[in-house]
Amino acid sequence: MQTRALQASPGSRRAVRGRIPGTTRVLAGVAVLATWGVSWLADAAHEHDGPSRLDPVAAAAVLRIRTPTLTELAQALTLAGSEVVVGALTVVALIWLVVRREPGRAAVVVIAIGGSAFLTVAVKQLVGRHRPGAVDRLGTLDTSYSFPSGHTLDSVVLLAVAVWLLWPMASRLTRGCLVATAGALAAGVGASRLYLGYHWLTDVIASGLVAVAWLSVVWMLRGPVQGIGLAASRRVPWLAGPAARS
Repeated sequence: MQTRALQASPGSRRAVRGRIPGTTRVLAGVAVLATWGVSWLADAAHEHDGPSRLDPVAAAAVLRIRTPTLTELAQALTLAGSEVVVGALTVVALIWLVVRREPGRAAVVVIAIGGSAFLTVAVKQLVGRHRPGAVDRLGTLDTSYSFPSGHTLDSVVLLAVAVWLLWPMASRLTRGCLVATAGALAAGVGASRLYLGYHWLTDVIASGLVAVAWLSVVWMLRGPVQGIGLAASRRVPWLAGPAARS
């Protein structure tokens, strides 16, 4: 009997794997790899070794390329990725979804952006890395921790959410433009934080990895999250769409 059970177990495991969609397995793998990358960068930042050795090199390189025009561009990009702007755009997106009576997607937006804000604070406190020196900083004093860049993390998540919201109504060409624009803006916000002297290079890279890990989790859970949003909307008849009211 024991032998039969052992012989059956590989098939059982294959059956379980077969019930898990391939996309979910890929996203779970991406989330794990990205999380490992963040842990590796955090450890390097704490020990001042590995990739963190590139941080002062990158900071010195930034000082050599600074110009008034680049500084204005960096300041504009940093403003675009600020908490105020990200928060305002999130509210606009939620109002738009409420008007369209799409509580399910609104719930995904809340989870995505709210989780991004939580992870920014949580990882900063967990790693406890100080920012670069204030001597070469172009902007106001910021005494919060440096790892990861909240501007970068929140911007990447918001831009990804924006692409997801606009995707169904966009043509194939427009979709390509959406992805390219979102990628350029996300990279620009991250580069601006390095340029202005608020973050180390590895802070910005870690922010992208945290965003990838979190977005992977959100995408895997979007079905249940949308279900929760639809269920909650039934208590507010004017908010619920036809699918929620039926």
